[in-house]
Amino acid sequence: MDITFLGTGTSQGVPMIAHNAKDSCDLGDKRNWRSRTSAHVRMGGMAFQIDAAPEFRLQCIENKIEWIDIFLLTHGHSDHVMGMDDLRRFIDLRGGEALPVYSTPEGLKRVSEVFPYAIRPKPEFKGYPAFALELMPEQLTTSAGTVSMTYLPHGRVEVMGLVFEEAETGKKLAYYTDCKRLTPKAKELAQGADVVVLDALRPMPHPTHMTLHEAIEAAEELGARETYFTHMTYMIDHARDSRRLPKGMAFAHDGLSVQV
Repeated sequence: MDITFLGTGTSQGVPMIAHNAKDSCDLGDKRNWRSRTSAHVRMGGMAFQIDAAPEFRLQCIENKIEWIDIFLLTHGHSDHVMGMDDLRRFIDLRGGEALPVYSTPEGLKRVSEVFPYAIRPKPEFKGYPAFALELMPEQLTTSAGTVSMTYLPHGRVEVMGLVFEEAETGKKLAYYTDCKRLTPKAKELAQGADVVVLDALRPMPHPTHMTLHEAIEAAEELGARETYFTHMTYMIDHARDSRRLPKGMAFAHDGLSVQV
């Protein structure tokens, strides 16, 4: 199993403003140029896409994403959903078969509102998208392994926290983005994970996201072999702030691929 971080940033913060801001990132470091957050997981011969940022098409080209079996939408906020129209290419590759889209009730409602023309078993015209909407169960069982889901608090909405467990190897990956804290259920599901991915927005407090300090505390409690932080603003500088991280923790960056 492996995960590729297609995007690790957020809509909060503009690089050109950040260039002169105190404690902002070094724009000379390519790792600090972050597109909006999404990730691609390959497990047991299957490809799972988590979210579709507005830059999704470019992310796919840059990272040579050639196939998607299942799409997992963590929640319906625009920085995670607005690239979904570009899934049309993968539906072409499926011979016009609708792509399974799993999400929360809130996420499915948002997809239906934004992409009503795509909610059908086949594209209306060749080259158009088609989504088969499914409510995400607590555990999605596939030939590749299982994907367990738990709800995470994120302001007025609840976000899907995802835990992948590969059938053949037993390897385990927890992906928890866009959350203010980890619930007891989330911690339980992530126990024994080889790799954990956590939301770490910025050093300053935020009402709906974990700060870097909160994310480090959560990572220490989970105790995974490797932890990667994602969904970061310009206030996180990859080189400078990496020196402050405990052993086994790192900042993800766009294009980073990790073998679990």
